[in-house]
Amino acid sequence: MIDGHFDYGNGYHGRVYLNPHQLFRHPSTIWRFAQDLIDLMPSEIVQSAEVVAGPVTGGALLAHTIAGLLDSRRSLTHPPCSFAPFNYDPAVGFALRKFYRAELRGRRVLLADDVRNTGETFARCAALVKEAGGTVVATVEIYDRLEAIAELGVPNITLADYKAPENYPVSACPLCKAGVPITRF
Repeated sequence: MIDGHFDYGNGYHGRVYLNPHQLFRHPSTIWRFAQDLIDLMPSEIVQSAEVVAGPVTGGALLAHTIAGLLDSRRSLTHPPCSFAPFNYDPAVGFALRKFYRAELRGRRVLLADDVRNTGETFARCAALVKEAGGTVVATVEIYDRLEAIAELGVPNITLADYKAPENYPVSACPLCKAGVPITRF
């Protein structure tokens, strides 16, 4: 966890950043987190999720790992779980490639991300799932900052939650107003 002035990329700034990318450097770590999240999921989600999707900005590795591990928790006759990444372009935002949009049509989707700050990333990804004709059944993340302003109305499963210092809309960020530069690493 790092203190500073952070642009979370979702229209909000804050003083604290958990850098999960340090965790993702080691495949065995993400594998363990994925297993732990599956252990916390209600069995109906484990059994019903057909696709696990996540944004390339943090959740795609976790989503891919969960998709593979879900199959080990189901019978051999159960159809295999798929994976779909949400691409990100700063000029456009999140998007699904045509191939993945087709994969989501009529499917039950589990959304995964590394950290839930405001819930806006999940909301944007859920909108893309809905546009593609899929249904979000739950969201999962490693760390929840307990600052969600966007709720999807589906179960949210997290490994750890911590009430971090407040997030600020960019237009009302006291750190920006004080001239504190955005922390880069």
